[in-house]
Amino acid sequence: MQRTYISGISERKDGDEVTLFGWVQEIRKLKKLSFIVLRDHTGTVQITIKPENVSGYDQITSVNRESVVSVRGNVSFNSGAKAGVEITARDVKILNTSEAPLPLAIFEGIQSDFETRLNNRSLDLREPFHNLIFRIESSLLWGIRKYMHEHDFQEVHTPKIVASATEGGANLFQVRYFEREVFLNQSPQLYKEMLMASGMDRVFEVGPAFRAEEHNTVRHLNEFTSIDIEMSFCDHNEVMKVLEESVNSGLKEVFERYGEEVRKINPALEIQKLPFPRVTYRECIRLLSDEGVEAKFGDDFSPEQLRLIGRHFPGFYFITEWPSEVRAFYTMPKPEDPEVTNSFDLQYGERELTSGAQRVHDPKMLEKRLVEKGLNPEDFNFHLNAFRYGMPPHAGWAIGLERLTMILLNLPNIREVSLFPRDRTRVVP
Repeated sequence: MQRTYISGISERKDGDEVTLFGWVQEIRKLKKLSFIVLRDHTGTVQITIKPENVSGYDQITSVNRESVVSVRGNVSFNSGAKAGVEITARDVKILNTSEAPLPLAIFEGIQSDFETRLNNRSLDLREPFHNLIFRIESSLLWGIRKYMHEHDFQEVHTPKIVASATEGGANLFQVRYFEREVFLNQSPQLYKEMLMASGMDRVFEVGPAFRAEEHNTVRHLNEFTSIDIEMSFCDHNEVMKVLEESVNSGLKEVFERYGEEVRKINPALEIQKLPFPRVTYRECIRLLSDEGVEAKFGDDFSPEQLRLIGRHFPGFYFITEWPSEVRAFYTMPKPEDPEVTNSFDLQYGERELTSGAQRVHDPKMLEKRLVEKGLNPEDFNFHLNAFRYGMPPHAGWAIGLERLTMILLNLPNIREVSLFPRDRTRVVP
């Protein structure tokens, strides 16, 4: 018989026969019958088990919690079950018995410490809220992906094993690759730019990125999922428009699927009217000065400074025209004011979500920028070659899926939105 998911029971008629599969969440024994609360990823339902209806009654009603079972039975809407529906079992099979005791509490209202949860992640994800996080994250990504396909972006997949750094610096994981040393890629940045020279015009990628930064904070991971785009024949303003529209597309998908649940998690979250506010880096310095806080041109803003700036812009907003000295070599200086760049950060309140910019497309300017950043152009010949034979003006951005999900759901730790987090101390499970 075809499987019925628990969420689909309400669509059946009274007396219909169904076959369910799931985990034993709870067992209650009475004198003449027993009840099992059965759970699958769509919900829970009460199973009524009578010894005269089910063979192996004693074994079934003594099975450990979180064991996996199948249940064949009949739908009953005229019952005393809290949900107004239950299943009268005709056949129950134990498919796999769970060990006892469980290494962490799941449904007792007891919060296990984070390390215990992550050490037993597959069990931890059975908890409905923890599972819901990743269904929301999946919907968010699907909404963004859907926007990209609807706007003629081509999905690509670039190498994650590379010979040199994307942006220079030491934040690279070095790995042994046959007879030589190579690196795990920090970003698909150089490759997606090279694809602009190929005529692909609009590309996006969803894939892993690796940063060997020795952070130990609630906002950083050493491996994360990056959503990247690059567009030809455009500037930073056009890709900012794509960014705000794609974020809203992701949120729309989330609210359509999980609106009730999301409003309970973060009541302040909403689909924000477009365009998002824009404020320049220099304007932010003036805002801080008005608050009596000194900010030096050329420095990144501190968390406290961003908190003060964010007071003026609830929700999403862009900080634009960042100083040239703090942006990567491939960032285009503003033609009329080369001290700053055609770049932006997308913020949500005090928290940075992502960066983007118009890129340098002239090969001579790009070489000059590499030298200014203390990098050797010869190390980037594979990249520069793509610029020597007709590179169009282009721009793009990258956003971390985990950080976006964490901020939108107002969660305290980015590890909550990573299935199997990788940080300075954790490489298992």
